[in-house]
Amino acid sequence: MTIVPDPHVVMIRPVVPRTPEGCAECLRLGTPWVHLRLCLICGHVGCCDSSPMRHARAHAHTVGHPIVRSFEPGENWRWCYVDEAMV
Repeated sequence: MTIVPDPHVVMIRPVVPRTPEGCAECLRLGTPWVHLRLCLICGHVGCCDSSPMRHARAHAHTVGHPIVRSFEPGENWRWCYVDEAMV
């Protein structure tokens, strides 16, 4: 796996997960999720692209926060939704 230099990494900030118990929108709507992603700009917790609602991607595109990391135990990779690449 190649990690590509990404211009969006400068947006990363120290964050605290807003809803550490799960996807913010899924919790509000009562919908299920598969895996969670943490926005590294604001701390939003959203569900992954394998989840029915894909809230992490929606957050990235709607709010303009492209960088997330896995919010799954034991995982520490990051993803840029704009460049569709690991960062």
